Amino acid sequence: MKKETFRNRIALQGGAYSLVITAIVLAILIAVNILVSAIPKTRTQYDISSTKLYSVTSNTKVVVNALDKDVTIYWIVQSDKEDDVIENLLDKYASLSKHINVVKKNPDIYPAFAERYTSEAVQNNSLVVECGERSRFIGYNDIYLMEANMNSYSYDASFDGEGAITSAIDYVVNEEQPKLYLLEGHGEAELPEQFREQMEKENMELETFSLLTADAIPEDADGILVYGLSSDISGEEKDLLTEYVSGGGKLVVMAGPTEDGTLTNLCGILEDYGVKIVDGIVVDTDREHYAFQTPFVLLPDLKSSRITDPLIEERYFAIMPIAQGLMAGNAEHVTELLTTSDIAFSKAAGYKLDSYEKEDGDIDGPFALAVSVDTENNGQIIWFASSHFLDEMYNAYSSGANLDLAMNAMSSLVGESEAVSIRSKSLNYHYLTISDSTASFLKLIMIGVFPLVYLGVGICVTIGRRKRNEAK
Repeated sequence: MKKETFRNRIALQGGAYSLVITAIVLAILIAVNILVSAIPKTRTQYDISSTKLYSVTSNTKVVVNALDKDVTIYWIVQSDKEDDVIENLLDKYASLSKHINVVKKNPDIYPAFAERYTSEAVQNNSLVVECGERSRFIGYNDIYLMEANMNSYSYDASFDGEGAITSAIDYVVNEEQPKLYLLEGHGEAELPEQFREQMEKENMELETFSLLTADAIPEDADGILVYGLSSDISGEEKDLLTEYVSGGGKLVVMAGPTEDGTLTNLCGILEDYGVKIVDGIVVDTDREHYAFQTPFVLLPDLKSSRITDPLIEERYFAIMPIAQGLMAGNAEHVTELLTTSDIAFSKAAGYKLDSYEKEDGDIDGPFALAVSVDTENNGQIIWFASSHFLDEMYNAYSSGANLDLAMNAMSSLVGESEAVSIRSKSLNYHYLTISDSTASFLKLIMIGVFPLVYLGVGICVTIGRRKRNEAK
């Protein structure tokens, strides 16, 4: 009898011990969950997306870590309308610097708040970045971009939240931004809107000016842009621009053939550095070097350089339509950026060409279609032999490579900052979307059912052991 009582006591103690251990384990799990929930999301969440949608780049970290001024990011959003991706991104910025403060502004409570910063219609999840008297509005459509894909006749979606916010921070904390002047007075084509908007995003101030009414290049010019001339500059203007680049100035030219022929004075600036510009329109009969069955819509080879390497690495192709041929030869301090095939030639008939066959008077290639020239006193000329490559259609067909090429050129002139080199992140993938009811069910399973099952298993094991001990 005493032996049986002893066994029961042992069994009871064993069962009580198992229950105590189970309770301790559950208490530890609850405590760990509470502690983990108190840790910032930036420390507990890991980005495994292919495009690193939920991460910020090293470029942003450099800009943010250098802040010595307080920056406020106003998040204009109604309650329960917060975008999860934007919320995660803003949490990242706030965690990177004590100088960044994120403040929600519910338009239902503050209906007139956004009017201080923009006249645009303000959508949910728009942002305002402010530092002192400087501010920048970032609309929802500036964060989620939709671009036409001419290859698939659809739209490509991308997320540009990081690029837009970091650029805005760089803008509001730095009063001095690169200032570029756009030459006018020669029947110039209108600067493409995408190009102008991208320059604004990358904090390049653009102002028009005319050398016909000025005696010199503006002293505050960080660079001069010449785009889409339909008539030539004067000899006096040529002399001013030549003096400017030889004195260390920066010049970007995007100009191709005109219906009236070559822009003699403008081209003379480049020819002073040993680059000859041939008459006519370049035609390339190598099938790998033209697009749309049109031999003057060129697909040039990209030569390695600071400007073209980003496109080469991503395997993009630029499209250069209606271009003049550049012949650099062995000119010193000249870097070819885009080149034709060896069998390309220039049609002397220009805009009047009626055949893609080589005829008498046509000029043999190969040619460069874009060059970079290092001038005296650290000056620079970047010359694109076409002004049409930034047209919306050709940029869309190149999947944005033409615009990237132009912006890389502009950035190389003014000194590329960390803020301007952040590109948008593709959203062309499928989300795993679940309803709120499914999410609640999964939470119940993970938080409630699993621990109870574990507890039940522990009780069953304890009871089983006790019965076996009693049977003995």
